Amino acid sequence: MRRPTTLPLDEMFRQSVHVITHPSVTTFERYERAGSLSQAVVYVALTGAVAGLLDLLRFGFGGWLERILVILGGFLAFTLTVYFFGRSRGGTGTLDEVAYTFSLYWVPISIVVAVLTFLLAVTIVGILLIPLVLLAGLVASVYFAYLAVQSSMNLRGTSTVAVILVVAAVVSWVVQVVLGRIL
Repeated sequence: MRRPTTLPLDEMFRQSVHVITHPSVTTFERYERAGSLSQAVVYVALTGAVAGLLDLLRFGFGGWLERILVILGGFLAFTLTVYFFGRSRGGTGTLDEVAYTFSLYWVPISIVVAVLTFLLAVTIVGILLIPLVLLAGLVASVYFAYLAVQSSMNLRGTSTVAVILVVAAVVSWVVQVVLGRIL
């Protein structure tokens, strides 16, 4: 099956909604060959731009640009680590499958967390709720990442998938911290 060179953002968003509302390995497998690494990067970069708009209001252009680069850098570090480490653990997926599959859940979760934390930051009670929103986003991301690794890398062992996710999360976190410090 040949991957499309362009995929409308509304189609990617529709696929994201389906993945989020019908979470399963089968749902991810339905879309894993629908897109590519470059489409995933564009989708995630646009998410960074949307989330960054909230930072633009608070921190100016530099905060907006930093948000885009940190989100994109974290996504690429996570995706590349899952792919390369997953391959070393017997995974058979392609980089396009991994990146596209991960973008389908990464984008909506990132947008929801960014919007909620921005809205909650205007009151003291809201500020107290931000850690819960961040924790909920983390839990959701772990769950969807677990399904996405099984689908995109064709791996089913719980411990193997867990190790891949932990390594990818650490690498992604380090990249995001480094990018944040540099920028």
